[in-house]
Amino acid sequence: MFNFLKKPLARQDAGRNKDRLQSDHGILVFENTSEVIQAERLLKKSGWDVRVMGPPPEIQTGCDLVILFPLIEQLEIVRLLASRSNAPLQVVPVTDPLLEPVSLFQVKDFGDYLMVRAANMKITVDKQTRIIVNVSGGGCPDVPWLAGEMVGKPLAEAPDPLEIGHTLCGYALGLAYKEMKNQCLP
Repeated sequence: MFNFLKKPLARQDAGRNKDRLQSDHGILVFENTSEVIQAERLLKKSGWDVRVMGPPPEIQTGCDLVILFPLIEQLEIVRLLASRSNAPLQVVPVTDPLLEPVSLFQVKDFGDYLMVRAANMKITVDKQTRIIVNVSGGGCPDVPWLAGEMVGKPLAEAPDPLEIGHTLCGYALGLAYKEMKNQCLP
């Protein structure tokens, strides 16, 4: 059990270092979250290494998400998105610590339980059994259904909310679920 407790801490430290960005990255800013979700899916399907994060405080738009991408790929990425009528509002090079996007995840250890929050959605797992004990947050209509599909199941066997959800809450829960798997599973 002690190895299990050490593993999330090591991954959290690695995540903090991973979030410290270099000037070889940029962020794509969109008007709304559905555009971010569509762009992320398209870019990942096309093979680009992108990551959805929270916007830096200096960039104020109506959207709570941005996409982090390799800056050297800017021209091709923007062309692809524009060809699909999903061009970003802004492309911002990360040249200053104040422009770094923020992690969407908060991880909280409650002793016997581990909770991961992504945006407004939370998933909690029993650390010893790795069974999902709670799903909460959001106000979307599919949240109670998603909770019913996931709670009581082992983390490794629960359905992925990114595949079965249909709302922003389902998307955020899918991100939290993925991070929880990174924290808990080998």
